[in-house]
Order: sequence, then structure tokens, then C-alpha cells
Amino acid sequence: MPSATDRYDPLDTEILRDPYPVLAELRIVAPVFWHAGMDSWALTRYADSVRVLRDHESFARDPRRAGGMVPEPSLSVQTLDPPQQSRVRSLFMSALRAQDLIGVEDRARILVRERLDQLAGAGPFDVMAEIAVPLSVAVVADLLGVEPPPYGEFAAVSDAIMRSMDGGLNPALMEPGRIARQHLSDLVDSWFAASARPGLLARVRQATAADADALTRLYVKNTARVMFQGGYSTLAAAVGNAVHTLLAHPGTLDRMKDRALLATGVDELVRFDGPVQGTTRTAVRSCRLGGVDITPRQKVVPLFAAANRDPAAFTRADELVLDRTPNRHLGYGWGPHSCIGTTVAQAGLRALVTALNDHPARLAAAGEGVRRRTATMRAFDTLPAVLLP
Repeated sequence: MPSATDRYDPLDTEILRDPYPVLAELRIVAPVFWHAGMDSWALTRYADSVRVLRDHESFARDPRRAGGMVPEPSLSVQTLDPPQQSRVRSLFMSALRAQDLIGVEDRARILVRERLDQLAGAGPFDVMAEIAVPLSVAVVADLLGVEPPPYGEFAAVSDAIMRSMDGGLNPALMEPGRIARQHLSDLVDSWFAASARPGLLARVRQATAADADALTRLYVKNTARVMFQGGYSTLAAAVGNAVHTLLAHPGTLDRMKDRALLATGVDELVRFDGPVQGTTRTAVRSCRLGGVDITPRQKVVPLFAAANRDPAAFTRADELVLDRTPNRHLGYGWGPHSCIGTTVAQAGLRALVTALNDHPARLAAAGEGVRRRTATMRAFDTLPAVLLP
């Protein structure tokens, strides 16, 4: 039988369906292993993953620190390392704290309720197309203060960008991703040129209008693009995974009518089966991880899906524990490179769960879902469901 390291092909149909058994085996037999397809060391333990994410001196998010290149359109808060990223991240975090997140959540809940009203009694539907996509586009556009782009059109652009994140495994995905990023950059440029309505983008634009240098303005625009696309794709994937988990665990949705369990439960849904499967760092100096020597310029990939099920970090790691606290999972990343919109994603998931519980119809599965063939993002292409009286 092939070894666990040989069996771990993130694009394999069985791994896409359920990666957790082989990841659990890898945590034991090869907690740090070389993956030829990713041209990287892969980490499966929580402690090793957190160490890499915390140690900016040894592990760079910015490949330029190890002699690599970053295309100008990719220079954003997500590619810069501290202290270079601090000003831009601070701008966005300050603008985020100033937003009416309660209002964003309320409007998202109303949107889901309206979608459920339309779908009730109409037979099977696709959760991704009918709920995840419109909810995610609406939430991120509401937060930024921009007109939501057409759902289908933007979903196609986002899909090309998301698939290009697996360019190391399939180089043919890179050029469609580049074209999609340019399309989205043009859209963001139009937002900055227009007189934006109240929202995060207007606040950031105001803060940088007077004294920001050209490079900072570039970082800000690129970060706005990353926040829109990344926020959308992460939330859409999280919605699909959450619905799938709720359908697979009867009674869980009903238990989340309890406000306390709703608050901790949406975080646990992301830990249990989160959208982002990992992230890449580049070693800038020699070090040792899990008994393996890492040399400068080698890439290291903390596998969040493995770390979030590590029994050394989480009791009952393979169980859905709605009242889990603390819950320091890596579903939204960690530290200065964690998702800026974490609180917004949580609000979107709370809106989803609340709307499902408030609706008189009962959500039920209507067949097997089809997983999207992507390694970096764990998501469904389609997820059939039905609303029953």
C-alpha cells in the first residue's frame, strides 16, 4: 500500500471528499514531509504551523525577502511582512472597526430569508448558486460600500482567481487567474475613482487621499481587491461547508437557536471543515521543524486542515463541539496575515444559521455534493438541498 505521503494528493477525488483520515496519519508518521507537487515542505501539526506563522524573521510571506519575485498586482497586505505591512493593515483594520457590522449581519439575514422564501416548495436547489454566492457577494459589497457586481459574472472571475492559487500544481491555471485579477483590479479602480457610498472603502480612500505615497496607494488598492475577492471566496466556501456539516449532523442547526451556541458554533464549523486549506511561507534562514532541516528559499506550507484537527491542540478534535472555547483554530489564518474580514465572515455565517432556524421550512439534503477540484480552497461546486414543509 502506498505511504501516507504518497497518498496525499490534494486534488485526488477521495482527498477532496475527505482529507482528514490521511492528514491524521501524516501527523503521526510524517508531521513534516516534502510534497513534490507543491514543491514545498508540508506541515500537519498545529504547533509547527503556528510557529511558522508567528516567526516572521525565519519564514517570509513576501518571497522577495528570499530572492523571489512578486508581480505588482499581487503586492498587498497579504504579501507584505511586518513591519512593511503594518500601515496598510492598520488602515483597513481601523476602517473595519468603524463599520456597522450589526447592520451588515441584519441585512445578510434578511437576504437569506428572502432567498429561502423563494426556494421553499420549489424542489431541489443548489446551495452554492442560490445561497452561498449571493450572500457572500452581498456581505462583502455591503461592508466595502460598493454596488454588488452581478452574481454569476463575479463568481466566474473569483473562480479563476481561486483556481490560480493552485498554479504550482497546474501551471495552466495561472494565465486565466492573471486575466481575472486584472478584471477585478479595473473594477476596484472604478470604485476608487467614483464617489463611494459610506463603507470601509470610502473610509480607507479618505485616509490615504491626502498624504499617502504612490506605493501605499498601490498597496491599498490591491488590498481592496484581495479583500473583496478573498472575502467573497472564503465566505462562499465556508457557507457551503457549513451547510454540508449541518446536514450531516442532525439536530445541530436546532441547537444553534441558542445565542451562546450560535456565537461559538459558527467558529467551530470553520475549525471542523474550513475553507482555507493552507498557506505558503518561504524560509529566509536555516531552521529545523519536526526533525527536518529547512534550508533558505525552501517553501513551507502549514496545512490548516490538518492543524485544526490536531488532538494535541483540540480535545475531541474530530468531533463538532459547538461550545468549544477557547477555539484558536487556523481557519482564518493567524496574526498579521489572518483574514482582515474574519468578523464579517462570522457575521455572514451567523446570518445564515439564524435565517435557516427562523424559516418555517426545514433544510434537507437532496443528493451528494460535488467538491470543487481545488487544493488551496476547500469548497463545493454544487451542493443540492431542498426546503421541506
